[in-house]
Amino acid sequence: MLAQRIYFILGALFISALVVSNLIFQKFFSWDFFGWYTFEISVGILPYPITFLITDVISEVYGKKKANQVVTAGIFASFFSLLIVYVADVVPATTWSPVDDTLFHTVFGATAIAVFASMMAYLLAQYIDIQLFHFWKRLTKGKHLWLRNNCSTFLSQFVDTFTVLLLLCSFGKIDWPLFGALLLSGFLFKVLVAALDTPLLYACVFALRKRFGLGMGEELKYDTPSLQQSTVEAIKRKE
Repeated sequence: MLAQRIYFILGALFISALVVSNLIFQKFFSWDFFGWYTFEISVGILPYPITFLITDVISEVYGKKKANQVVTAGIFASFFSLLIVYVADVVPATTWSPVDDTLFHTVFGATAIAVFASMMAYLLAQYIDIQLFHFWKRLTKGKHLWLRNNCSTFLSQFVDTFTVLLLLCSFGKIDWPLFGALLLSGFLFKVLVAALDTPLLYACVFALRKRFGLGMGEELKYDTPSLQQSTVEAIKRKE
């Protein structure tokens, strides 16, 4: 049914963004933000805010349980991708291979450490984000979506950035003198993206609420015999 299809699509986008961020993290770039501040961050950060946007959409429409399920699925997907990369790194390249063993290891060799660091940060940040999101939702009685979106994301993004950099520096993948600058750049970039994606969150939630006939702060129910039944009843109430 439609609600499940949308949920699976959101979950697929979430997992894709998470896995890709772990694979591309070794490239760093700088971005001059209108002369106010120059960000120096990993390209792995680029798809990462998408994961928080998606879990906020799922939390708002599908509920806390479904959001946690997507996070758990992302953990398994990341470790499975790590296993594939590890096997690919161990298998010897042919003499005519466009990418030899040295180049492949340079690009993907640190993936194991990256995934471990990312997963530790990811576990803390995503579960904190979901918990805080629903805390603010209860406190505001389903109102002020912008408040719970940003308040939950800001803290969880700081936890994520701090944890992953701490682990990468501890394992020697990043020099300690870079820790402070990368923490500030990474956190500010994520905060900026979280603030900018608030209109997109409103648009997604509005569209889904309208489609499924949900009221302010209302979620799809999964304690009925089937999700289809609950969705049909919600649409009937709207009509």
